[in-house]
Amino acid sequence: MLTFAPGPSKVYDALPKYLQDAYEAGILSANHRSNAFMHLYQETETLMREKLHMPDDYKLLFTSSATENWEIITQSIVERASYHVYSGSFGKKWIGFAKHINPATDGLKIEANQAIDVASLEIGEGFDLIALTQNETANATQIPMSVIEAIKEKYPEKMIAVDTTSSMAGIEFDFTLADIWYASVQKCFGLPAGLGILIVSPKAIEKCESKGESGRYNSLSFILENAAGYQTHYTPNVLGIYLLNRVLKDLPEIQHIDANLRERMQKLENAVAQTKSLRMLVDNAETRSTTVLAVTGPEDLITSVKKDAEKEGMQLGSGYGPHKPTSFRIANFPAITNAEMDKLISFLSRF
Repeated sequence: MLTFAPGPSKVYDALPKYLQDAYEAGILSANHRSNAFMHLYQETETLMREKLHMPDDYKLLFTSSATENWEIITQSIVERASYHVYSGSFGKKWIGFAKHINPATDGLKIEANQAIDVASLEIGEGFDLIALTQNETANATQIPMSVIEAIKEKYPEKMIAVDTTSSMAGIEFDFTLADIWYASVQKCFGLPAGLGILIVSPKAIEKCESKGESGRYNSLSFILENAAGYQTHYTPNVLGIYLLNRVLKDLPEIQHIDANLRERMQKLENAVAQTKSLRMLVDNAETRSTTVLAVTGPEDLITSVKKDAEKEGMQLGSGYGPHKPTSFRIANFPAITNAEMDKLISFLSRF
């Protein structure tokens, strides 16, 4: 079954070879304090710089998931409180986790078709970190880099943390616009779930040191202490890191992936717009995601389209949260080939 679900999503076709190579190389039994693992970590960080354009002075860290990063950011970096700007269910969950640790956390919820009005954004001195969900998987919205840049220019003294769970390795980022970026590998990286990525700037590292939070297994200070020697603070998902390494080696640079996904999404959007009964959940092109498309319609039609797709060997992602019964989601992730996307576009043209 060819899946277009937005995560866990389709893995790269080369994955079986990577797995066999991992077994033959003995990486499945590698100790995470060994030279072999430290070399793997260091090489993977270098590849993140080469392929995704991560700055030289930013540090790559490994966690269990993007969700764990919510907790790490609040407990180890936020000193006063974080201010969250979000539109969907995952942004709502992030602020919920943050409030559990720090009740002073606050934020602004916007609608899916509503662009962030940076000029009218008011974030007081009581907040030292701005939290943004760059790509909201639940409702298929995104925040353009230009908006993040404008927020950074307006609040240069505040730190910015960005959730890119369903866009990292799919679209090109200017990492210098924020201090913290995080993701999971089961979406645009085209890998099985089970590995989180956390990228931190020198400013974020300095903030962690000044706050001095420690004592937890996932305290950022503990993670950074081990990462300085290309080790992890706990026994990591070594296979996941190896697979990430192999994927990065085979990927073109991110600007080429970005261009292909944008062109492909345009074709997908046009196909949905030309159908008689389906429409895009997000009408505003400025806030519509490049890597996830949500399609909406009457509940009985959505159910019928999903069933017909399965008969054709394709699985569409279900809607999420309040949109679950009246929408489906399509992943426009790099592991899905252009030919596979063309097959889906041809299928959707029937409706």
